[in-house]
Amino acid sequence: MEVTGKLIHILPAQTGTGKNGPWRKTEFVVETEEKFPRKICLSAWNELSTQVEGYPIGTKLQVSFDLNSREYNGRWFTDVKAWKIDAQGEPKQYTPQQGTNSPTPNSDNFTDTPPADDLPF
Repeated sequence: MEVTGKLIHILPAQTGTGKNGPWRKTEFVVETEEKFPRKICLSAWNELSTQVEGYPIGTKLQVSFDLNSREYNGRWFTDVKAWKIDAQGEPKQYTPQQGTNSPTPNSDNFTDTPPADDLPF
């Protein structure tokens, strides 16, 4: 499967040692560019983990991944494991779509009254 979207978050890397030696895992979030964008958290292992950490936030990525679910104690867990990542074009600055850039009561451009031409919906 494949998904194309903008890199919006990279979580801290996790490391450990297994029966096959040391491992490294980095989870990252990609936001699709559809009419109704979706945020997808994927995991990258070992060399791919280091590759993901090298991309700046806002980079457009095309990620090939596998889905795998497993059962443990009656609960199901699903992994979205990336196996190939390609950066596309120049990275663009990520701007959240929901309210984090809205003015606050302490900012200079905040007003309690809406503009006269502002519609109520």
